[in-house]
Amino acid sequence: PKMKEDNCLHAALICLGMLYYSHAITTEKLNHARPSLHGHHEKGKEGQVLHRSKRGWVWNQFFVIEEYTGPDPVLVGRLHSDIDSGDGNIKYILSGEGAGIIFVIDDKSGNIHATKTLDREERAQYTLTAQAVDRNTNRPLEPPSEFIVKVQDINDNPPEFLHENYHANVPERSNVGTSVIQVTASDADDPTYGNSAKLVYSILEGQPYFSVEAQTGIIRTALPNMDREAKEEYHVVIQAKDMGGHMGGLSGTTKVTITLTDVNDNPPKFPQSVYQMSVSEAAVPGEEVGRVKAKDPDIGENGLVAYSIIDGDGMDMFEITTDYETQEGVVKLKKVLDFETKKSYSLKVEAANVHIDPKFISNGPFKDTVTVKISVEDADEPPVFLKPSYIFEVQENAASGTVVGKVHAKDPDAANSAIRYSIDRHTDLERYFIINAEDGNIKTIKTLDREEIAWHNISVFAVEVHKQHQEAKVPVAIKVVDVNDNAPKFAAAYEAFVCENARSNQQFITISADDKDDSANGPRFIFSLPPEIIHNPNFTLRDNRDNTASVLVRREGFSRQKQDLYLLPIVISDGGLPPMSSTNTLTIRVCGCDSNGSLLSCNAEAYILNAGLSTGALIAILACIVILLVIVVLFVTLKRQKKEPLIVFEEEDVRENIITYDDEGGGEEDTEAFDIATLQNPDGVNGFIPRKDIKPEYQYMPRPGLRPAPNSVDVDDFINTRIQEADNDPTAPPYDSIQIYGYEGRGSVAGSLSSLESATTDSDLDYDYLQNWGPRFKKLADLYGSKDTFDDDS
Repeated sequence: PKMKEDNCLHAALICLGMLYYSHAITTEKLNHARPSLHGHHEKGKEGQVLHRSKRGWVWNQFFVIEEYTGPDPVLVGRLHSDIDSGDGNIKYILSGEGAGIIFVIDDKSGNIHATKTLDREERAQYTLTAQAVDRNTNRPLEPPSEFIVKVQDINDNPPEFLHENYHANVPERSNVGTSVIQVTASDADDPTYGNSAKLVYSILEGQPYFSVEAQTGIIRTALPNMDREAKEEYHVVIQAKDMGGHMGGLSGTTKVTITLTDVNDNPPKFPQSVYQMSVSEAAVPGEEVGRVKAKDPDIGENGLVAYSIIDGDGMDMFEITTDYETQEGVVKLKKVLDFETKKSYSLKVEAANVHIDPKFISNGPFKDTVTVKISVEDADEPPVFLKPSYIFEVQENAASGTVVGKVHAKDPDAANSAIRYSIDRHTDLERYFIINAEDGNIKTIKTLDREEIAWHNISVFAVEVHKQHQEAKVPVAIKVVDVNDNAPKFAAAYEAFVCENARSNQQFITISADDKDDSANGPRFIFSLPPEIIHNPNFTLRDNRDNTASVLVRREGFSRQKQDLYLLPIVISDGGLPPMSSTNTLTIRVCGCDSNGSLLSCNAEAYILNAGLSTGALIAILACIVILLVIVVLFVTLKRQKKEPLIVFEEEDVRENIITYDDEGGGEEDTEAFDIATLQNPDGVNGFIPRKDIKPEYQYMPRPGLRPAPNSVDVDDFINTRIQEADNDPTAPPYDSIQIYGYEGRGSVAGSLSSLESATTDSDLDYDYLQNWGPRFKKLADLYGSKDTFDDDS
C-alpha cells in the first residue's frame, strides 16, 4: 500500500508540474513579459547553502493594436516583481512617453492599460520606464528598467496617388506595349507588417485601349493602330489596392487623360476633281484668280501642304503659291491675258505634304492632283499702241511743220473702234509739237535748237472715239539732230601778258576753244591768224593740233612807254559740214619783269609818277583828303543837333485837361490840381512855385546855393532838382498823397450808397439830403433829386 501511495504521489506531482508549466507559457503569451524575481538556492559541496541574486525583470516588448474602439481600456501587459508577496507593500510606478496620459498602471497589480486610441501612422512605439518601490517609504526595491510598447499596425489607410489627375501623350499608331506613363500610389500603413501596404494596380476604365502593370503602375498601349483622327483623347481610371489586391483591402483611384499625338499618316486629298475659275482679260499680273484646297486630317507640320503646277497649257500664264495660314493654293495671273487670242486655259495642280514620315511611306504617295480650268472673260480694253515707246529724230532748225514721226494704236476689242490721238501738254509746255488726231503724225510747230534742248520727252494719248474713258498713253522721245550752226569760240576770256625783255619765239600763253555743236560738228579746231596780219612783226600763232594753240613772241624788246597793249585777232574754225569759223581777239599787255621772267608791273603810268611824286607823297595826300572828309561830316552832324531844341514847344498847350483822382479835390470840375505848365516854365527853377491845391502857411524862399537854370533847361535836370528840394525841405507838403477809398469810416451820416443791401424800394428813399453835401455831390443830388420834381410835374 505504501508503494502505491508513493506512486500516486509521484503521479500527482508530475501532473501538477505540467499544469504549472502550461500555465506559465500561457501567461507569457498573453502578457508577453512578466517580471519575476526568483530566489534560487544551491547547496555547496560541503552542504553550505549559497544565494545568487539575478535581475528581477523578465520581459519582452509589449504590443498594442492601433485604432482599438472598445468600451474598456486595452490591457497592454502586466509588471510583477518576484519579491512581491501580494501583501500590497509594493507599489509599481510607470514613467516615460505617454505615461499617465496614454498608458496607466495599476500600482498594486502592475497591469498596464492604454486609455486612448492609438494611431501607428502618428507614432509607432513608446518608450516607458517601470520601477517597484516600497509603498510606505517609496524606497526603490528594484532598479528602474525600460521597455517598449509597439503599436501594432492594422489596415486602416487606403492607398493614395501622388496626383489626382495625370496627363500623358503617346503617338498615334504606336505599337502594342508602348509605355505611356507611370502612376505611383503610396500607403501609410506599415510595409513590414502583413500586407497592409502591399499595393496592386489595375485599370478600371480605358480598356481595351490601355493596360497597366500590376506591380509598377506603368500604363501601356493595348491596341495597335490607334488613330488620332478617329479619337484623339482617352480617359483612363487606375486603381491601387492594398492587401495584395485581395478582398477586404482598401483602394484609391486616379484619372489619367491620354492624348494621341499626330503623325503624318494621311496624305492630302482634294475634295473634288475639277475646279472652275474665270478671270478678266483686264486683270494685271499678280492678281488672284482663285483658290484650291486639299484636305489633310493631320495637324501641325504633318498637315502642311505645298501646291505646284505640274502640267497644262496655262503654265506660262499662271502661277500658284501656298497660303500656309489657310493651307490653300492661290492661283495668280502671271502674264497679261488676251481674250481675242485665247479664251480658256487648263492647269494640273499637285498638292503634296511638306514633311513625310518614313515610317508610314508605305501608306501610299502623300500627294494628290486636281484639274483647274480657267476661262478668260472679255473686257472693254483701252487702245493698245503697237510699241511700248517711240524714239524719233528731227534736225534742229527744221522748218515748222516738219514731220517728226508717227505713232499708231488700235482697239484690241472685237468692235475695233476708231482712235483719236493727242499730246499731253504737261509734257510739252512750250508747244514745240502737234499731232494729227486721225493718223498720229507728229509735226513741229516751232524751230528746234539742239544747243537749247537736245531731247524732247512727250506723252501721246490714244482714246476710243465712242468711249472717251478708254485711253492709252505712250512715251515718245524726240532727239534733235545737230546741225553745224555754231562757230567755235575762246574757251575763256583770255588776257595775256608779255615781258618787255621777252626773247624771240618765246611762248607766253596757250589758248583753247569751245563749240556748242555736237562733237561731229565741233573738234577738231583749227587756229590761225587772219591773212592780213599773218606777217605781223610782233606775235605769231602755232596750232598744237590738239584743239589748243600757242601764242609766241616774234621779236625781242617791247616798251610800255611806246605801246603797252596789243590786240591779236585769231581765227578758229571747226571740222563740221559746212565748217564754221569765228575771229576772236586776244588782249596782250606789256609788263615789266625781272631777269627771271617774273612779273613786276603792267602799268605804263608807273614811269611818269616816279618822275614827279614818290609813293610816300601819294599816301600823305590821300590821308589829308580823308581827314578833311571826316571834319566836314562832324561839322554837319553838330550843326543838325543845334537846330533841334531840347524841349519841344508847341503852339497849343498839350495839357488840355489833366485830372487827378488820388486826392479829394474838386472832382472832374477841378482842373487846377496839377499844372503841367510848371515843367514848361524855365523860370520856375529860380524860385518857389506855390501849390494850387492847398494854401501854404508861409512863403518858402529859395535856398541859397542853387544855380539858376538857363532858358533852355533840361527836363531831366529840372525834375532831379525838384526832387532834391522836396527831400531836403521838411516843411514842404508832399505833392503825392495816398488816399484810401475802400474804407468808409464809422458813423457816416450819409450811410451806404449801395442798393445791394437795401431792403427798401426806390420810392421809399429820400435823397433830398444830398443837396446839403456841397458842390462835390451836386451831380448826384441832381440825378436822384430830380425824380420828385418829375413826379410833381407829371
